[in-house]
Amino acid sequence: MKTHHRILLSDSNGESGLALFVFLNLGLVQSLHSGALSPSEAIGRFYHADNCLYVRKHFQSREANMVMSRGVQLPDLFESLPAEEAQREFLHELEQIRGLCLQLLERERSSEAAV
Repeated sequence: MKTHHRILLSDSNGESGLALFVFLNLGLVQSLHSGALSPSEAIGRFYHADNCLYVRKHFQSREANMVMSRGVQLPDLFESLPAEEAQREFLHELEQIRGLCLQLLERERSSEAAV
């Protein structure tokens, strides 16, 4: 039987929480793009309610909230759109998540450089 590991951001030490969030998401985007992870598995493992609440409460970042919101909605594309259109939208959403993550990473680097 497969064991699915659920990632809880609240288990991190908090020091590098946003950077951890960004790198986890970039890995998830790659795994989703390659097919190693399905959208439903991504929700079960990462884009679940506990992490959505944690991101909203601890990061207080519009971009981070948007990443979680887009991640949660990925399986809905395949339920509501024809297959070809759903795949196109899926890839577009992955690129949007990736772009938001890169914005967050750049902001994190800029704030570290200012210190």
